[in-house]
Amino acid sequence: MNGKHFFLLASAILSLTAAGAALAHGGERHGGKAVDYANAEEKAFGRAADPARASRTITIDMRDSMRFSPDRLTVKRGETVKFVIRNQGAILHELVLGTERELKEHGETMKKFPGMEHDEPSMAHVAPGKSGVIGWQFTKAGEYQFACLLPGHFEAGMVGRIQVVEAP
Repeated sequence: MNGKHFFLLASAILSLTAAGAALAHGGERHGGKAVDYANAEEKAFGRAADPARASRTITIDMRDSMRFSPDRLTVKRGETVKFVIRNQGAILHELVLGTERELKEHGETMKKFPGMEHDEPSMAHVAPGKSGVIGWQFTKAGEYQFACLLPGHFEAGMVGRIQVVEAP
């Protein structure tokens, strides 16, 4: 077995072991609480937005190879995006938007408390074969990330980048 196959096998085993804890992590959308878009909290990477009012839809697939496709995106500052997140794998995955620092901190917290439940509009917790939706307005230019923070997934490289550029 070469190194690449060993890594993928080890990642899959780790993911399956963590799946029990991950299932306790929350519902399909981290609880599915309704979002008040008019009063959405401004984050370093933007704010929640009504996906029905998005100017663009981006579909992101999650796979058990611990990868997103696509894993690099470019959006314009001020643009509202509807993310359709599809779990193409056989295990639970999630997509969480944030800054690199925030995602690393959140990932460390989830390692300590794998059964924690939370509901944020910048997250979609997606069961195998299902889809989730996030509506987001990118209000500041810069580079941000999206990641699966279930234990072992982030460490295996399940992370993507979003470049927010000034609109022409």
